[in-house]
Amino acid sequence: MEARDARLPGWLVAELRSDHAGETGAVWMYRAILRFARDEALRQFALRHGRTEQSHLDLIEAWLPASARSRLLPLWRLAGWMTGALPALVGPRAVYATIEAVESFVDRHYAAQIERLVDHPALGELHATLVACRDDELSHRDEAAASRGEPPGLLQRGWAWTVNAGSQFAVAVCRHV
Repeated sequence: MEARDARLPGWLVAELRSDHAGETGAVWMYRAILRFARDEALRQFALRHGRTEQSHLDLIEAWLPASARSRLLPLWRLAGWMTGALPALVGPRAVYATIEAVESFVDRHYAAQIERLVDHPALGELHATLVACRDDELSHRDEAAASRGEPPGLLQRGWAWTVNAGSQFAVAVCRHV
């Protein structure tokens, strides 16, 4: 599929590249959860949310020219896989805490782009797309938090910090590569 507009501003192409890499990672994260999780409620959660992440990936691909996508997609797939596999091997609470951490980062990431797009009315359709994606991510975060149960312990907070730092690093790299 050809991108909707090859004349997007450079800053926006960089942001969409990071969105594309992030949604790619999310798809692979949910694939890993489905591969290793045995809890049926968690598997249904992962199945539903994995489909949503795939739809987000498809939406971003409709805007981002293939030539502008990250050249490090294999790395982002692996990072997503590991971000899903490791907590899935620990158990449902670890997965839900991970999803809550990931989606909290994604909320801030999309919110900054949405705010910047307000000044670009010609990109209203993209603005609406990102708002819809963010709304889904907030729903994922809230559902994960409710499913997690008890507040996260020290290990889960440390893992959440690691997930957030890794996400920040990935976005910074993707804006350029």
